[in-house]
Amino acid sequence: MQAKLKVMQVITKGERGGAQTHVRTLCQALASRIHFSAVIGGTGPTPLESDLHTLGLPIYRLPSLRNSLAPWHLFRSVLQLRALIREHEPDILHAHSAVSGVVARLAGRLCRKPVIYTVHGFAFKPEVPRVRRTVAWCCEWLLARWTEHMVCVSQHERQLARGLPIRADRLTVVPNAIENNSQRAQPGLEPVRVAMVARLAAPKRPDLLLHALVRLRDGLGHEVAASFIGDGPDRTALQALASGLGLFQVSFVGDVDDVPQRLAQHHLFVLLSDHEGLPISVIEAMRAGLPVVVSRLPGMAELLPSEQYGFLVSNDVEAIAQAMERLIRSPALREYMGRMARRHYEEHHAPERMASAILAIYTQVRA
Repeated sequence: MQAKLKVMQVITKGERGGAQTHVRTLCQALASRIHFSAVIGGTGPTPLESDLHTLGLPIYRLPSLRNSLAPWHLFRSVLQLRALIREHEPDILHAHSAVSGVVARLAGRLCRKPVIYTVHGFAFKPEVPRVRRTVAWCCEWLLARWTEHMVCVSQHERQLARGLPIRADRLTVVPNAIENNSQRAQPGLEPVRVAMVARLAAPKRPDLLLHALVRLRDGLGHEVAASFIGDGPDRTALQALASGLGLFQVSFVGDVDDVPQRLAQHHLFVLLSDHEGLPISVIEAMRAGLPVVVSRLPGMAELLPSEQYGFLVSNDVEAIAQAMERLIRSPALREYMGRMARRHYEEHHAPERMASAILAIYTQVRA
């Protein structure tokens, strides 16, 4: 009987976020078939570390691995990861997010271990600031040849990857997925509460939602309650903006462990961003049976191939407010879109699909 494949997951941060949810979902779905371990950057404890400990995974910290491409951080991270690889001898490294993708591919090259790199969103999109975009492109171009397989979470990311020196047969699209649960929203109920789940930092645009709430208040004659679920460096500034706009039914709840339960208490989901890969928070909203209003971006469009599930809008306050008002004024429309969103989740973003596709890639790389 062939021994279980040993796969070492490598991720830059253990905070709550889309890539972290992806890692947790993948490890949970394949725990019986793969011997996983995880390397997490920074110092603990973190939510991801706790989640993976619950699954029985060995966790290793890489203190020097952080969201920085500074050469001294990269050098120390590569040496530390190389030491872990030599000590634990994984068959495959599976990296998530840009910086860990750099570190894992360099360390994998030194140790002659194959590296799978999941791209949760390239940092060289046109919307990214020029200097950061240029550095990201150079890193991805140089390291593409040392990537045994590249997994993209959307077709749009795959199209971007085609410009890199990597063979087409080493590129696979595997959409994000999340575990199922029993928490369901009742979007047709009143009064309507709006939710946004996001890290409060670029590229997310919670400021646009705050301004749209002002337009809604003016158009409806009353304020619509909204919850911002998540934390980040922009939180204090956003709270000041909400206060300055005279919004009194806005709550900033920070990072929480019960996102599904909280979404079930809302009636409409909004996510506004300057750029995205395939955001898990939108999938979470669809799983809950919520209609969604999201920025018109390529990854978002793949999640909402039709207006049965919600609205794609430009990052324009008036357009955002109009889409939200249409849903707020129609309980029947909210109910219908929420029901169709839930069906879309079940058909396309349940964990079994993602796990099966990733397991096939592991098996191919091992062979």
